[in-house]
This record gives sequence, structure tokens and C-alpha cells, in this order.
Amino acid sequence: MFTGGRDVLYGTPGQDAHMNLSATLLLAFGMSMDAFAASIGKGATLHKPKFSEALRTGLIFGVIETLTPLIGWGLGLLATKFVLEWNHWIAFVLLVFLGGRMVLEGIRSDEDSEAETPQRHGFWLLVTTAIATSLDAMAVGVGLAFLQVNIVATALAIGCTTFIMSTVGIMIGRFIGPMLGKRAEILGGIVLIGIGAQILWSHFAA
Repeated sequence: MFTGGRDVLYGTPGQDAHMNLSATLLLAFGMSMDAFAASIGKGATLHKPKFSEALRTGLIFGVIETLTPLIGWGLGLLATKFVLEWNHWIAFVLLVFLGGRMVLEGIRSDEDSEAETPQRHGFWLLVTTAIATSLDAMAVGVGLAFLQVNIVATALAIGCTTFIMSTVGIMIGRFIGPMLGKRAEILGGIVLIGIGAQILWSHFAA
């Protein structure tokens, strides 16, 4: 997960705590990386997903990635430490659960050669995945509450970037999926588990 933004967000001693345009774009790009990786895995598990499905996934991921920094910002105004203390564990558990579920389903589909590959993912599955990959953005929102930033513009930048990256990720997964065959779902699950582990590692490494 993107961790290099901490110096950009909080600045250095003697400097005003604020974010310029380049810092906002860098933060937005970093926050979208988990959703991008997850969307590639999601796209790979579908049977030739249409561009409309890519847009649908990108929209779900983008909207949630826009809301989570706003929620975190609101919590930051209340000076709560809950999000900063537990967001990485919540994200880890959710992603490992979703990833493990995909791996098991992939193994079962290997055993059942007649199982058909779906053409789209369920709405709530996408929402849950989007929430899990956006919890770090919520924690960032807590930090933004203490800075001189336009939180709405920053959240929109993060959401729009995530929308674009997730849409592209689904289309990349469309081309990767046929090469992987029935192993695509297993790989997609491993990717989600890996994202969860990386989020946890980044927290403790920081």
C-alpha cells in the first residue's frame, strides 16, 4: 500500500501542513493501487467481461474510495484513534476472507470442469472488496483532518483515480484470464490475500 505519502501529508518541521496539486495527485494514485490490483484479479476470473462491467466495477470502487477519506476526515475531527489502530486489521481480515473464498472456489471449479465462468461479479462482493481495499484511504482521511486541505477535492481526486484504475484493471484482467484458464480465480484470490498481507506489513513496517 502507498506509504510514501506520509511525509507529503504531514510535511517537515518548520513547514506549513498543506497539500499542493502534485501531492494530491500522488496520494490519489497511491490510494488507487490496491483497487487496481484487486480489479485485475476480478477481471481475470470473469468470462470476457464487457466494458460496461469494467465501468460498473470502477464506479463501485471509485465511489467507495471517495467516501472513505471523507468518513475518515469526519472521524479525525472527532479525534478518534479507532481507525488508525484497527483499519489495517479489518482490511487484512476482509481481504484474506475474500481471497480465501476465491481460492476455494477456484479449486472447486478445477474439480468440476463443467463449471461456467461468470460474466459479472455480484454487487455486494464488489462492495465488500472495495471497502477492504479502501480502509487505508479512510485512515489517510483521519490524517487529512489535521491539515489545511480541501477534503472534498482530495476525496474526489482519489475516487476518480480509483475509478479509472479499477476500470483499466478489469480490462487487463480480461486478457489475462484466458491465458490462466481455471487458475485465474485461484490467482485472483492469492492477489487479494497478498494485498491484505501487504497492508498489514506496511503498517508495522511504518
